[in-house]
Amino acid sequence: MAAAEAPVAHRAMDGRRFLLSGPLDFSAPFTSVVELTIAGREHEFTAGSVGLADELAQALGVTDFDEQLNYQGGALLTARVTSYDAQVQLDEDRLVAAWRGRRYCFVTQLYGASTADLLAVLRTLRIAEHGDGLAVRPDASAGSRIAAPATVIKQVPGLGLLDLAPLTAERARQLPSWRGLRTRAGELFRDTLSDGKPYFVLAAADTWVTVLPLADTVVDRVPDLVDRLRVQSVE
Repeated sequence: MAAAEAPVAHRAMDGRRFLLSGPLDFSAPFTSVVELTIAGREHEFTAGSVGLADELAQALGVTDFDEQLNYQGGALLTARVTSYDAQVQLDEDRLVAAWRGRRYCFVTQLYGASTADLLAVLRTLRIAEHGDGLAVRPDASAGSRIAAPATVIKQVPGLGLLDLAPLTAERARQLPSWRGLRTRAGELFRDTLSDGKPYFVLAAADTWVTVLPLADTVVDRVPDLVDRLRVQSVE
C-alpha cells in the first residue's frame, strides 16, 4: 500500500488521540491498552478492530463464547476458561469478556468472577465508540479511575512496532542521561534490551514512542525513518 502523507488518527482507550503522519505506511491496524482501578482492583482492557476479540480470546484459551448480552450499544460476550498455573500449582478460573461495537472491540478478563461481577465492573465505565477507536470513561463516584495513561501499539513496516504514550513528567525523568540524536520528529535514543537486541525511544514534543525493530527492520535505517515521522497527541 502506498505511504500516507495525511495524518492517521488512533484513539487510545482513555480518549487521547495520537496523530501519525509522514511518508510511511500506516495502514496496519492498531491496538490500545489501558489499566483501570475499579473498587480497589486493577483491570487491564485491550481494544482494537472488531476482529481482535476473537484473536485475543483464542490466545486466552477460548474456543467459543458461552453467553451474549446487548450492552451499551454493542454485544457483550463471555466465556469461562480454566487453566493450570504450574507456578502456584493451582487451577485458575477466568471469565474472558469481549465487548463488540460496529468497528471496534475490547477484551478483558477477571479471575474467579461471575457475569454479575463483570457487569458490576462495566457499570462503572461509559463505553464510547468513535470513528478512530474505542474509549472508556470511568465514573469516579463509582470507585473507577484510570491507573495510568493508555497506550497505542502500532506496527509500521520497515520501522517496527511503535508503542505510543503521552510524554508525562514521570516518563521524561526515565529518559537516558546521554544526549539523543536530534530528528525532526524529536530526540531519538538507542538502547539495548536484556536479550541484547536494540530498541529506540523517541521523545517527541508531547509523545513518548518506543520503537521495537521487527524482522523487516534494518536497524541502521531507523533514525532516517523516524526523521520522516510526525507524531502528536491530542486530548
